[in-house]
Amino acid sequence: MRCPFCKEDRDKVIDSRSSDSGRVIRRRRECLLCGRRFTTYEKMSESLKLSVVKKDNSRVPYDRDKIIVGLQKACYKRPVSAGQIREIADRVEEEIFKNFDREVTSAFVGESVIRHLRDVDKVAYIRFASVYRDFKDAGELIEEVSQVIAEGEYEGQPKLFER
Repeated sequence: MRCPFCKEDRDKVIDSRSSDSGRVIRRRRECLLCGRRFTTYEKMSESLKLSVVKKDNSRVPYDRDKIIVGLQKACYKRPVSAGQIREIADRVEEEIFKNFDREVTSAFVGESVIRHLRDVDKVAYIRFASVYRDFKDAGELIEEVSQVIAEGEYEGQPKLFER
């Protein structure tokens, strides 16, 4: 590994630990020439790529970043941190890799995101669900919001409708 400071390729590993639910190894290194320290991350090579089967039966490569971008859009101007978004993506990814080897349906991915997002922020959940479930009219949206309110899971949020 080349030192990012002096470009020398002689270093020693000071500390190693697993991160990202065991899928990545984080190594703390020290350059033997300049003595500065830096961190590297090692990922296992994905020889068998996971594909996502879309609604129209087309297949696209699995991309964690798409989950994160969707969550960021749903959580825009909401009190949801980048760490919480990464944590949701981690949980969704963990479910995917636990249950599927080569292909996963987009429906499984979307429902998993919705399930985890609902626990974090109800408004972001409604935003994500409205895009993912492709509500056809305001009535479907109101029905989903009413269900969240009726389940009593909307505590601490301003009331949208009176019961």
